[in-house]
Amino acid sequence: MNLDGARILLTGGAGFIGSHVAEALLRSGASLSIVDNLNRFYPPHWKQANLAAVSRAGSFQFCEASIDDVDALASVFESCRPDVVIHLAAYAGVRPSITNPRLYERINVGGTVNVLQMCRRFRVRKLIFGSSSSVYGATNNVPFTENEMDLRPISPYAATKIAGEMLVHSYAHLFGISSICLRFFTVYGPRQRPDLAIYKFTDSIEAGRPIQVFGDGTSGRDYTFVSDIVDGVIASIGFEPEQRNGVRYEVFNLGNSNPVSLNELISEIERATQRVAIIERCPWQPGDVPITWANISKASEMLGYAPKMSLQEGLHQFVAWLRRVRAEREAAEVAVAA
Repeated sequence: MNLDGARILLTGGAGFIGSHVAEALLRSGASLSIVDNLNRFYPPHWKQANLAAVSRAGSFQFCEASIDDVDALASVFESCRPDVVIHLAAYAGVRPSITNPRLYERINVGGTVNVLQMCRRFRVRKLIFGSSSSVYGATNNVPFTENEMDLRPISPYAATKIAGEMLVHSYAHLFGISSICLRFFTVYGPRQRPDLAIYKFTDSIEAGRPIQVFGDGTSGRDYTFVSDIVDGVIASIGFEPEQRNGVRYEVFNLGNSNPVSLNELISEIERATQRVAIIERCPWQPGDVPITWANISKASEMLGYAPKMSLQEGLHQFVAWLRRVRAEREAAEVAVAA
């Protein structure tokens, strides 16, 4: 997609998914501004490395600020006057949200209100909101479809994402902001956060450490490679939701539509690393759902979304990336010690 001259503000652009989206936007010719607070959810220098990678795709404006800082947001909006806002900034993760729900409410809900208020104030034409498959909760109605009305989240994180979607709809209705919510399904790939299963499993298997498997390993996830997610985000920029009851608003699943059990995933990581996992069985964790499985027919029909990456190839790419960055970090530590 040619985005020449399009002014785009991306929140969370230093993170895993955000940095990949940022690269794609710059390669498409967009004028890009990024807001990210480089928080310590995982090491900030990892996000600095992500931004360095983004800079190789082109120049952009960067503001180190949290979305709960209204004055900083207003300054960025005033400076870049975005046509489109892609709102990915959030605290992620089911288990940490159970430990610290107030933080998740403040950033994921309150921060989203701040972004929406800025969209209203600066008359932003379109908003794209990064939601999550976790909104579907523990349901057996698979595959998950966007018209599912009985959403029953089982973690504070999931609840904040439902709240975010509802707030986006409210602002679309009240202030005419054309809005799209994208429900991401278990994204993985280079730059993945270290708290996620594929990173933790691969890192531990390579190091010969045991991996913790919660439950019996039959739970399923719709693992989606980050480049496929990026394709969906970029396609949504050019899509104009049909007006219904005076509101331009759509929700799309972005997944692979091919759930894989935890046991299967471990076997595939063993193949990709050519190492054997040492498994430590643990009780099922609160907040975990038994399966995620995206029905992507709506995104396919309306956005032209078509995931391309198989789990096998995606894991090979991830393992190659992890080995490279580990070697770079070890070399840097040796250089510092010398």
